[in-house]
Amino acid sequence: MILTISTVLISCTSNVKPVEKETYLMGTVIQFKVYGKNAEKATNEAIKKVSNIEKKMSVNIKTSEISKLNAKAGISGEKLSADTYSVIENSVKYSKLTDGVLDTTIEPIVSLWGIGTKKERVPSKKEIDERLKFVNYKDIILDKENSIVKLRRKNQAIDLGAIAKGYTADEVKKVLLNNKISSAIINLGGNVYTIGNKPNGTSWSVGIQNPLSTRGEYLGTISVTDKSIVTSGNYERFFIKDGIRYHHIFDPKTGYPANKGIISATILSDKSIDGDALSTSTYIMGLDKGIKLIESMKGVEAIFVTNDKKVYVTPGLKNSFKLTNKEFTYDKN
Repeated sequence: MILTISTVLISCTSNVKPVEKETYLMGTVIQFKVYGKNAEKATNEAIKKVSNIEKKMSVNIKTSEISKLNAKAGISGEKLSADTYSVIENSVKYSKLTDGVLDTTIEPIVSLWGIGTKKERVPSKKEIDERLKFVNYKDIILDKENSIVKLRRKNQAIDLGAIAKGYTADEVKKVLLNNKISSAIINLGGNVYTIGNKPNGTSWSVGIQNPLSTRGEYLGTISVTDKSIVTSGNYERFFIKDGIRYHHIFDPKTGYPANKGIISATILSDKSIDGDALSTSTYIMGLDKGIKLIESMKGVEAIFVTNDKKVYVTPGLKNSFKLTNKEFTYDKN
């Protein structure tokens, strides 16, 4: 079978029947293909886990822990569950690693643009500059002993959209493994996780979305076992105004959609939270800095697509990635 990131499962040649479920959570379509005698129970538990995390971390749910934390910005801290505290703590770690390229205090900018909502628009530079004053991950105050997080200034707000799905995929994997599942593939709207091999013992084949085409059309495939594959691209959420495409991946330095030449960044890693954070970060950084960062990290690989239709892969993928779309040029870097 081939799975194209952000799309449905395409085909399966195995005679073993999996449990397949699809639902809508975390603002995206999530899909499960799970094999084994406990597959039904494991899948149901996994869906409940996703729903539980969404209720804690979504900025679109007024009763979520994140919404309560944001409402107390500049006033007091909020005691958080282990899930939410861990995700924020990891976001700060990646903010430090990327020198602020990944910044979960980007929410004032996200809400200003409103991409993906009925209120999407191109704000003025004055509006953007005013909101940028509140974007600074260094204003996230962590109290690990008490699981309390505080935002230093009023009008600041956290959005975990660049990292929460990765954490969720890792938690789903734990649920499946606890149910003794040894073969499965899950897709949380672009965050793909493969568990083990396919039932016939071969690796999973995952299609990398063609960022210049409709969902379901891929530019190449990657063979993987027990890996997270996360893609960030400008085709996911966007609107077009006066012939210009404005997408949802914002550069926290400028307050505008990132525009450093990358149109798709795919990260392969053992943990999906790492892949989620790094796919967003490298997309914003651009090709040279992105490759340098990934090559400095053990056990992490990447596939980058640039706006001139070139595909770059890090050395560890040279035997497992196959470029199948002739519209793109394969540059082994």
